[in-house]
Amino acid sequence: MKTLRRHWLAGTLSATVLIALGWAALAPLRFDSREELFEIPKGTYARRMAGDKVEILPSTIRLALGVHDVLLLRNLDDVPQQFGPTVMMPGQSFRLPFEVASDYQFACTAHASGQMTIVVEPEPSSPWARLRWRAARLWKALA
Repeated sequence: MKTLRRHWLAGTLSATVLIALGWAALAPLRFDSREELFEIPKGTYARRMAGDKVEILPSTIRLALGVHDVLLLRNLDDVPQQFGPTVMMPGQSFRLPFEVASDYQFACTAHASGQMTIVVEPEPSSPWARLRWRAARLWKALA
């Protein structure tokens, strides 16, 4: 009886995992917004001027066409910050849409290195690409 119950539980768990993987691979990627938020925290400039070399901001942001292909930059710092050719005043936001998959390099005064990379990947259109994309997003959320 216990062996039968164990086999039934293992079979149910296996079926559930297969259904979840099938959904993750085949379901279309839909979101309320295509924006990926990047905020410059208050005090970023003060920490850099005090000699703090610890990078609190990600130096690389990954976007995907058709899913998250608009970078929403928000300056919460007390001083203006430059991102590429754009100067953002304190409290100001800026939307930067991407239409071509590529790696983009931008000058960014919020980073100690002065650089930020935006990696725009093609739309994950195949089942395996959607599965990899969802797994990467889950991994990022758990890390």
